[in-house]
Amino acid sequence: MAEATPLYQTYNRAPLRFERGEGVWLVTESGERYLDFAAGVAVTSVGHGHPHVVGALKDQADKVWHLSNLYEVPGQEALARRLAEVTFAERVFFTNSGAEALECAIKTARRYHFAKGHQEKFHIITMEGAFHGRTIATIAAGGQEKYLEGFGPKAPGFDQVPFGDLEALKAAITDSTAGILVEPVQGEGGIRPIPVEMLRALRDLCDEHGLLLILDEVQCGVGRTGKLFAHEWAGITPDLMAVAKGIGGGFPLGACLATEEAASGMKPGTHGSTYGGNPLAMAVGNAVLDVVLADGFLDNVRDTALVFRQGLASLKDRFPDVIEDVRGEGLMLGIKAKVPNTDLLMAMRDEHLLGVPAGDNVIRLLPPLTVTAEEARDGLARIEHAAEQIRAKAAVAASA
Repeated sequence: MAEATPLYQTYNRAPLRFERGEGVWLVTESGERYLDFAAGVAVTSVGHGHPHVVGALKDQADKVWHLSNLYEVPGQEALARRLAEVTFAERVFFTNSGAEALECAIKTARRYHFAKGHQEKFHIITMEGAFHGRTIATIAAGGQEKYLEGFGPKAPGFDQVPFGDLEALKAAITDSTAGILVEPVQGEGGIRPIPVEMLRALRDLCDEHGLLLILDEVQCGVGRTGKLFAHEWAGITPDLMAVAKGIGGGFPLGACLATEEAASGMKPGTHGSTYGGNPLAMAVGNAVLDVVLADGFLDNVRDTALVFRQGLASLKDRFPDVIEDVRGEGLMLGIKAKVPNTDLLMAMRDEHLLGVPAGDNVIRLLPPLTVTAEEARDGLARIEHAAEQIRAKAAVAASA
């Protein structure tokens, strides 16, 4: 009998133990190779073992790992300046995770209105189906009962409206509203993009009512949709934005980006992080940006995404009993399954292809942004074999 694990029993882990990664591949301890279209849930943006990123981490590891924010960290200045140059942002606060980046964004929005003399403005409107993290505040922001249950009263100040319902959102605005928080593309919620027209309407609403527009681009940012950030497709800019996952390429790193005005209430002592912006994370973050901002990189993401999306559409036409719909933007794609998504995920795993389950019976396909068209076609062939496997099992069950 296997020895009981001392780990918290909070994960339903797949029985796979990976020893190393190479680009878009993961290799088990026994040498089996898996095509990784999960990417650590959209984290390994430039693939496993990218030589430039690994080199940057090794170089920094020989110098200094940790300083805290008691001192200036040159890597923070460099990465913040680069992010400001390519986004709307004028101020950046570094964190270790997406949830921390969202916490910073929420605090920044509330503090902004407090500093303006409006202590009553602390409510933030969010959309149903959202996922903003696992802290007490961010599960309240997400509003999903399965994450709230058992953790006491829901943290106050978060008002959910139905996904995509602009009229309900307008009706939810009160004198206590501080801002609107949305994911341009819901990930956990089932790869559901907010239409560009609605994102533009949200920007207009915030301007009209003096609210802050807060975007959660933890999963859909850093090139994932084919632009550096997903909101760029709508031609808008937020006041605050949380990023993480892909920005660290696998190293724990997040950031809250803000305009000068939105960050104006954050003074010394109002927020902090012991590890946020540590030299190792900054070295990796700067190296990831080197790759993602290189000439032609995002063009390649869009080109490969087109091949992948067209292939998935073809599979949907050929396997309507398995695939109900294909969703998403760029290399943030989702298969809405006609069968239980766990069945399709297991069949894909049997073909040595990894994906990520999501809400609304969806499987997320989130390969490293370095994936080639040839590797995308390899993934499509594996999904095809998985669909054939499910169809064959259904036929056997029907004839029994």
